[in-house]
Amino acid sequence: MENYNTTSTDFILLGLFPPSRIGLFPFILILLIFLMALIGNLSMILLILLDIHLHTPMYFLLSQLSLMDLSYISTTVPKMAFNFLSSDKSISFTGCGVQSFFFLTLAVAEALLLTSMAYDRYVAICFPLHYPIRMSKSVCVLMIVGSWIMGSINSCAHTVYVLHIPYCRSRSIDHFFCDVPAMLTLACMDTWVYEYTVFVSTTLFLVFPFIGITCSYGRVLLAVYRIPSSEGRKKAYSTCSTHLTVVTFYYAPFAYTYLRPRSFRSPTEDKVLAVFYTIITPMLNPVIYSLRNKEVIGAVRRISQRLFSVKI
Repeated sequence: MENYNTTSTDFILLGLFPPSRIGLFPFILILLIFLMALIGNLSMILLILLDIHLHTPMYFLLSQLSLMDLSYISTTVPKMAFNFLSSDKSISFTGCGVQSFFFLTLAVAEALLLTSMAYDRYVAICFPLHYPIRMSKSVCVLMIVGSWIMGSINSCAHTVYVLHIPYCRSRSIDHFFCDVPAMLTLACMDTWVYEYTVFVSTTLFLVFPFIGITCSYGRVLLAVYRIPSSEGRKKAYSTCSTHLTVVTFYYAPFAYTYLRPRSFRSPTEDKVLAVFYTIITPMLNPVIYSLRNKEVIGAVRRISQRLFSVKI
């Protein structure tokens, strides 16, 4: 058993994999995914900022998604990497609270933003004449600010609770970040009431938005049949499939993890599922939206020509 020099208020993050040669390969793989997510999301933000053709509500929301993904993956992976490479696996009580707060804020904010993006495509395809009014700049700003505010309020409530419950068991958190359900297993009091609030919160901010997204894309697919041009139908189908891919990778493992009772959960399964919504999804979003989007590819070409065109 390793001996960790920690204070009585510190937690210990056991990590995603063992600090040995066996864990070295997945560690390097996650670092590569992390770098791809950083490069991809930064590139999307800069591309949307620099290319005037992408100054539309859809890409304004997409730039915010990239910003959230960039912050999201940076909340968990750097600390996990530091703990893997160092002999000190501890995280301070305050640091754990800060990490939990930002993780929950970004998780809910991204879930709500994905719902806003689905609504954007629903209005664009089903009500194209009303699109400039329903998706004006002020509406987009309201959606984004609302996502951040709702995420912060929800996160603040959960974080304050977990920082005030008594911990009298081992302070070893069997996870690679300060995940609230994993921290609850260390509490020396009955937390069933709070676990119920986690269920309610997950239903409000994950299940209901997912149902809304599914319904909106169902309406979109029905409306696609009324599009006269085959090119228009193909573009609409491509947009729907792209968004649904992102939604599935994000919502499904997240909801499955947080909706299950504690007796049906295992630390190993929770950590594997967490990899999908904390690491893989932030890397996939810019890849999916760029490779399957002709407008983004066209913007890349225009920016590249602008950067590499040198007058002799």
